[in-house]
Amino acid sequence: MGCIGNLLWFIFGGFWSGLSWCLVGLLWCMTIIVVPVGKQCFKMAHLSFMPFGKHVEYGSGTVSFLVNLLWLIFGGLVMALEFTAIGLVLCITFIGIPFGVQMFKLAKLALMPFGAEVKYRLG
Repeated sequence: MGCIGNLLWFIFGGFWSGLSWCLVGLLWCMTIIVVPVGKQCFKMAHLSFMPFGKHVEYGSGTVSFLVNLLWLIFGGLVMALEFTAIGLVLCITFIGIPFGVQMFKLAKLALMPFGAEVKYRLG
């Protein structure tokens, strides 16, 4: 399902989603003080282009927790709710369930991007 799922995802919205995250990341990186926010946008783009076969590993730490809290307050919660709503709509049909699961993965990353790392799933 990974290769076909990624191809369908990319054609039907993944390209535009990933591209928009890249553009937002570039805008955030224009100012030096918020480059870490731009890096998180690139992390979302990496997962948005082709999410099948990837998983997110979450790290811990006080700094990550505090910055994630700020991220949550200033937009992360809204993004996570949007991804969750789209995921629920996709899960209405049997065919859409795998795509809904990927939306839930994006929603979780939208809640806590700092300290998280997108990795390829082997096997």
